[in-house]
Amino acid sequence: MNFSALRRLALKGAAACAVASALPAFAADVLRVSAIPDEAPTELQRKFAPLGKYLEAQTGMKVVFTPVSDYAAVVESLATKKLDMAWLGGFTFVQAKLRTNGTALPIVQREEDAKFTSKFITADPSIKSLADLKGKTFAFGAPSSTSGSLMPRFFLQQAGLNPEKDFKNVAFSGAHDATVAFVAAGKAEAGVLNTSVWDKLVEAKKVDTDKVRVFATTPTYFDYNWTVRGDLDPVIVKKLTDAFLKLDPKNPEHAEIMQLQRASKFIPTKKENYDGIEKAAHAAGLLK
Repeated sequence: MNFSALRRLALKGAAACAVASALPAFAADVLRVSAIPDEAPTELQRKFAPLGKYLEAQTGMKVVFTPVSDYAAVVESLATKKLDMAWLGGFTFVQAKLRTNGTALPIVQREEDAKFTSKFITADPSIKSLADLKGKTFAFGAPSSTSGSLMPRFFLQQAGLNPEKDFKNVAFSGAHDATVAFVAAGKAEAGVLNTSVWDKLVEAKKVDTDKVRVFATTPTYFDYNWTVRGDLDPVIVKKLTDAFLKLDPKNPEHAEIMQLQRASKFIPTKKENYDGIEKAAHAAGLLK
């Protein structure tokens, strides 16, 4: 896929509207939640289930989680009030902020998200540094992924590499776990994914680290957050924010939630934390 195609895909809207229209209409007693599909839908459902029950108890609302097929659908659904809250990556939040005329509000992030990183991986013994990627096939995640595409691309550019010009071929796996599968199967000689998913796959022994290895790690950047639509009742916003901030991994009732969210704690966040990602997106030509 060439760069102009990437840009069109990252900014597309028509398909997003079609997917978003399948989401239920807003109801005052229901909190409608979704997440960018950076992992398989079944995994996203599994990760959210205990958190959803906890948020129901904390807010007194029925919480409905609806997975969607692409990143743009989450942005569009927040903008059209078909979602009340969503788990977004840094770039997706920037897109949501622009699409909602600045009203989308990030409320919390994991402490880990204030210093997030991405891992460059390979199964090719000849690849030992970013410079060795020249002439190789490479897999990003989804085009709108902060940690699987935008920020790794930004750091590659800082290292003097232009993926579309310097790599033999650039592919998009669609999700972080899919990128590992691409590299393991030889569909790409190298790839990049976020550190959290890589660590989870390693811990679960779903990747053979004797074959697939990390050869570089990006500098840190802000990434994921929970964002609410800007006109959500402030009372509900406060209940949601307080609920996240109260989560404690030392509390047995919270332990499973925190483990599935791969969070040591949740902390408040703000729009300004994502200014650097917005600048990187402009530099990459992904925002007008």
